Amino acid sequence: MRVSESSADATLLAGVASGDREALSCLYDRYGGQLLAIGRRILGDRREAEDLLQDVFLEVWRQAKSYDAARGSVRAWLFMRMRSRALDLLRAVRSRRLVPLEEQPQPELAQPGTAAELPLALDREPIRRAMAQLSPEQLQVLELGYFEGLSSSEIAARMAVPIGTVKSRVAAALAKLRASLPAELSVSGVA
Repeated sequence: MRVSESSADATLLAGVASGDREALSCLYDRYGGQLLAIGRRILGDRREAEDLLQDVFLEVWRQAKSYDAARGSVRAWLFMRMRSRALDLLRAVRSRRLVPLEEQPQPELAQPGTAAELPLALDREPIRRAMAQLSPEQLQVLELGYFEGLSSSEIAARMAVPIGTVKSRVAAALAKLRASLPAELSVSGVA
């Protein structure tokens, strides 16, 4: 890449950082096709790669100020973001290999009014109280991680915060839950 292209990219990214949508559009026009090719190569699926490309440019819009020219060119920064996000998505998909509901073993359901219902009803209230003590941010990272199955990096991207912030919020939330739940309901095995 020529120096003039590199400085033009840096100027465009500075425009994005200041809220210039046209600058973002120019970066998309310049690199969108190459980034899509990276995504397709890693993911093997054009639709997934297109969705990821949109996510990456949304991330660029939100985090353009975090670009550090001393660490590399804008082109390298964009390519690294696309590659990292594609690999994160690939890992998440592989780790979540879902079994269709009809193939999952079905637990035997207790009849209404039986003693089997009682422990479930009793366990909910302490959990609700413990969850109510969490900050909205802590609750959000737990919901995204445990209920939506997102990785820390996916949560960071969705919330537009650094991955370290996500990890510290998870740790703080789990510590708060451990402290407030009765021992038999503790989340001690979860990290």
